[in-house]
Amino acid sequence: MEMPAQAANEQVVGLEAPPNAARLQADELLRAITKGTVAVTGRDFFRSLVEQLARGLHARYSFVAECLPNRRARSLAFWKDGQFGENFEYDLPGTPCMKVAEGRTCQFPERVAELFPEDKDLFNLGAIGYLGVPLFNTVRQVIGHVVVFDDKPMPADPIALSVVEIFAARAAAELEQEQAQRELGVLLAELEQQKHHISAQLQQATEALRTSEERFRDLFDEAPIAYVHEGLDSRFIRVNRTAMSILGIKPEEVAGIYGKSLVPDTPEAQRGLREALGSIGRGTDTSGVVLELRRKDNGKPVWVQWWSRPDSSGGYTRTMFIDITDRVLMEQEKARLEAQSNYLREEIRSEHNFDEIVGNSPALLKVLGQVEQVASTDSTVLILGETGTGKELVARAIHEGSRRNHRPLVKVNCAAISAGLVESELFGHVRGAFTGALANRDGRFKLADGGTLFLDEVGELPPETQVKLLRVLQEQEFEPVGSSQSVRVDVRIIAATNKDLGALVSEGKFRSDLYYRLNVLPLRVPPLRERQGDVPLLAAFFLQKFVQKHGKPVSQFSEETMRRLADYHWPGNIRELQNVIERAVVLAQGNTLTLASALDFASPLRDNPQQEAAPEKRNTSEPSSLNAQSASGSLADVERRHIESVLAQAKWMIEGEGGAARILNLHPSTLRSRMRKLGIKRPIRS
Repeated sequence: MEMPAQAANEQVVGLEAPPNAARLQADELLRAITKGTVAVTGRDFFRSLVEQLARGLHARYSFVAECLPNRRARSLAFWKDGQFGENFEYDLPGTPCMKVAEGRTCQFPERVAELFPEDKDLFNLGAIGYLGVPLFNTVRQVIGHVVVFDDKPMPADPIALSVVEIFAARAAAELEQEQAQRELGVLLAELEQQKHHISAQLQQATEALRTSEERFRDLFDEAPIAYVHEGLDSRFIRVNRTAMSILGIKPEEVAGIYGKSLVPDTPEAQRGLREALGSIGRGTDTSGVVLELRRKDNGKPVWVQWWSRPDSSGGYTRTMFIDITDRVLMEQEKARLEAQSNYLREEIRSEHNFDEIVGNSPALLKVLGQVEQVASTDSTVLILGETGTGKELVARAIHEGSRRNHRPLVKVNCAAISAGLVESELFGHVRGAFTGALANRDGRFKLADGGTLFLDEVGELPPETQVKLLRVLQEQEFEPVGSSQSVRVDVRIIAATNKDLGALVSEGKFRSDLYYRLNVLPLRVPPLRERQGDVPLLAAFFLQKFVQKHGKPVSQFSEETMRRLADYHWPGNIRELQNVIERAVVLAQGNTLTLASALDFASPLRDNPQQEAAPEKRNTSEPSSLNAQSASGSLADVERRHIESVLAQAKWMIEGEGGAARILNLHPSTLRSRMRKLGIKRPIRS
């Protein structure tokens, strides 16, 4: 539905609030929303948000809604005349929310019911002023909206609008996480149903096998598959036609086949063969030895259970085996579903961090536009960017926007796995493949089958693993460690690195063919210094997050603190900003965050050579406690000096009245942990 021309004029002209009144209203709104929402999440956050929005803007109505298929919406929380109202569903066409659902912030200071006569609810509620802000997910899709309306005019206020948009971003993050939890829950329920079905089949197969085993114990001479009537030194087993059918052997081929050739050359399979043949030589009663074989005609796996019993005279041994391939395959499928189920449970328990893509700078919007373009394809994506820029969040956004989003996104940090175990982590292993491999284990490629595999720090892969990864990219198949059997998968690869892979190729440290395979769709994530306009939004977001985490009463930044945050070069990018805000929150006293008092944080611009491009921001008169070469180390030094100073003031007493923990407003165990991490020790008395 097109917006009426009159509505567009109303939105542009509006009723401007006096500057001082606007500033006071925005400050009041910011304090109210921050205080009301800082300690809640999920549906509680939505309820608190609509209440505080209505109170802060002095409006009668406010609601948060989720977009549904077929141009419908459903409210998640509704504030009406000083209390919570019943949630509702409604059609978007003909309402002012239609344009908001299309991605536009819409404000109608007055006569909104006249501008949208099809919306009878606006007329019945006496609506005059209206404000609607869209909720975007990480790939810039509209998933909902925040609406405030009143029975009196609502003057346009750009400052208050910016505050509402900040908390709308938080609401979008909460909604996206709720949707992700919902989708993962559905997928987990499906996996559990499959696992239950497999378990029932497995139980039936096990019961049937147990019945067969009991029968064979009583009627051993009637072994229907294979039968041996040989001396104890025999290494040959005569098989009947049933066994030949199982093993894919023609009658005329029997004479030229040596049975060991049907056994794979893997440690586990060879161990089973030695155990089975040894039972004949010893003349012992052996039951339940499982042999892994390969059919002669097509090489498909076959598992048989080996039975051996010496004759009462001791002169020969009878041997038979039973085909248990179906049971083993069901056990493997159950194990695979169990592994994927466990991985999804970890995903549900962990934070998805969708909400941490915060900002509206041109550099970030460009990246999000590229994400939307590449997400719909199945091509390999290489995400480039400095440490701490949020490459994993971009990878998750690509996965969520793809057709594979109903399957898991499986992450592997290539730099965090030892070189000796990286192949096992990626491709899995079979029992006995190496010391400590006590059971078969699926690798990350198998877990990601049908979904996406995110290879973080791909530049750290060992050369021998690069060869195997190249094969997977080319052929979509691999061999688990210790196995000669190929496994086919359907996996999309997203790789990320903070290194120059082209330079590594020139140095011979990274394979050029793998580099070209990964570099199909390169995507560069900008550093924070190219997103300076996003620093206030990110700082506000992290403040909410860590105030909730640490239970602090902080609700705002001092102007000097925000200026220093905006001027700093941020060599550690968003991760460094996050750490700075968390440290400041932990050490804060009062409701205003002041980095100068909390962390002895001074402007680093004077010592930062990379700030030459922006001389107007230089402040050479201010002392610096950070340097460009190691900002994180400098912050650690600042924190160490601050804690040592407080400890000296408290005469190195940690707990109790007047102790350092009480002065720093920290739990004593937290302070001791920080002291160990920073290497702070009490000086030895002379």
